[in-house]
Amino acid sequence: MVLFDYGGVLAEEGFREGLKDIARKEGLNPDEFFETARSLVYDSGYVTGHCDEHTYWTLVRNLTGIRGSDESLRRSVIDRFELRSWMMDIVRCLRNHGLTVGILSDQTQWLDELDQRDGFFKEFDVVFNSYHLGRGKRDPDFFAQIALRLGVLPQEILFIDDTKGNIARAEAAGMTGIRYTGRNSFLREMERLGLPAVYSHAPDTETESASS
Repeated sequence: MVLFDYGGVLAEEGFREGLKDIARKEGLNPDEFFETARSLVYDSGYVTGHCDEHTYWTLVRNLTGIRGSDESLRRSVIDRFELRSWMMDIVRCLRNHGLTVGILSDQTQWLDELDQRDGFFKEFDVVFNSYHLGRGKRDPDFFAQIALRLGVLPQEILFIDDTKGNIARAEAAGMTGIRYTGRNSFLREMERLGLPAVYSHAPDTETESASS
């Protein structure tokens, strides 16, 4: 079984890049603004469905002084989530080889809206979204609970994520982890694990993820 993170793995990292773009337009330090807004998406409970989007953006505006409507701010983020077509080809390849594939993402209701736009849920056997689960990948027990819901041992799951901490917690629960930092290194890891590879190595223009 293979579980993929969404932003930063299946798709370009729209949350980080969108927030940094907002900061640049407001004359703020992009890295500092991103860290503040990322902390708030967890601290507010938005990513686990315990508050709504308006509350989240209101907190961001109050804490950082940015302007803009909820809609303009969310568009800066959502529009930057772009599916990686080559990664979706790998998902299909794995599924065609009889493997169960799923999404395991700390996301808000935006993930549902992105599926309405891009229609990718149908490519997966299961979709786990923190917004609907009420808990997320920062919870140390989260990964063991996902294995229980799937009815498999954690050791039977490969988890792919671009965040170092998430990989560490998944591996502590018994899963095998791949931290995604770029296309070529990811393909090498897939080959090392003996999983179907549908792409030869190509010049890798992606930079290492800034997630932690």
